[in-house]
Amino acid sequence: MPLNARDDAAPTGAFALVIGAGPAGLMAAETLAAAGLRVTVAEAKPSVGRKFLMAGKSGLNLTQDMGLPDLLAAYGMAADWLAPSLRDFDAAAVQDWARGLGQAVFTGSSGRVFPVAMKASPLLRAWLLRLEGQGVTFQTRWRWTGLDAAGASFDTKDGPRRLHPDVTVLALGGASWARLGSDGAWLPGLRAQGVDTAAFRPANMGFAVDWSPHMAPHFGAPVKGVALQAGSAPVRAEFTVSARGVEGGGIYAVSAAIRDGAELTLDLFPDLHGDTLCARLAAQPKRETTTNRLRKALRLSGVRLALVHEFGRPLPQEADALARLLKALPLRHNGPRPLDEAISTAGGVMRIAVDDDLMLHARPGVFVAGEMLDWEAPTGGYLLTACFATGRRAGQGAAHYALRQP
Repeated sequence: MPLNARDDAAPTGAFALVIGAGPAGLMAAETLAAAGLRVTVAEAKPSVGRKFLMAGKSGLNLTQDMGLPDLLAAYGMAADWLAPSLRDFDAAAVQDWARGLGQAVFTGSSGRVFPVAMKASPLLRAWLLRLEGQGVTFQTRWRWTGLDAAGASFDTKDGPRRLHPDVTVLALGGASWARLGSDGAWLPGLRAQGVDTAAFRPANMGFAVDWSPHMAPHFGAPVKGVALQAGSAPVRAEFTVSARGVEGGGIYAVSAAIRDGAELTLDLFPDLHGDTLCARLAAQPKRETTTNRLRKALRLSGVRLALVHEFGRPLPQEADALARLLKALPLRHNGPRPLDEAISTAGGVMRIAVDDDLMLHARPGVFVAGEMLDWEAPTGGYLLTACFATGRRAGQGAAHYALRQP
């Protein structure tokens, strides 16, 4: 078919194009189809939902079992921007949506909500079947190359193609996990069209550490029973020591603050007051080595003891100074791991670039959803919840726009 052929020619109904087949794009497609539009989803990869499937490999954390105020608080400075989307599709709505696809959910002890199947694949299969039943069509291996007044252009396995939608929803993801489809390559093109964007930064990421050789036996070990602090209230969570540095839930929870310049410290005994530590250490015979005092007085061993030697040397001999060190051990690092290794990213299309329906001011009829928008959130289902919610809001906005056009 020639480049300028109108692939969307049809006798009736507005035509909606969704570019990107992750959670935000699929939710936008579902919303548009429910409003009666003809919907095509274009995806650069050979299959849809690749990052969604990867997220579900260790148990698909869909959302949190919490009310709207607590949910919004997790989004920090973006909370008031995301509030309209999350009010319309909150944590309870995410659970109802999953149940509506035949996927029972349960709440874990931490408040996190998972499908009973603990995988993304059954949920995604049921979702795609419902979308196909709504008439949504999918074009895979279609890489978006541009959007202008003449339409949306793609490189496909069959050569260049162009579509002419009445409305478009962009849901191309952030800039991490490029091999799964989120490479951030779209940002310069939108910026060139006058869209206000912020540079990408890693979020929910690990940090590089140049370890001393004595740490090698502890690579892969979880660090438990600690509290991490980086500029705000302490976070009780474990993390992992790896050959490349530190990573895991505890690190991700404070990663934004560390990235933005806060010092990371560890409280190795969050349940004990510093005076208690001091008294126990002072009770040990002075002839004992510092390491033996730590082992005997506090049962400190393994990776936690190794971290004290790594970041606390030369270890103070005085009990009070040693106790202070154990309550605020500085964890020195060499900055975040590379952007593509981050679970998510900050940056992208800024709030000032879109209206309340997430339509671009610079491109009427073009809407943006998901991690393309400049917000960030911790792990724990918050990322998926906001992707679903903004996808739905962009879909609603696009449907209203299309249906009121002459």
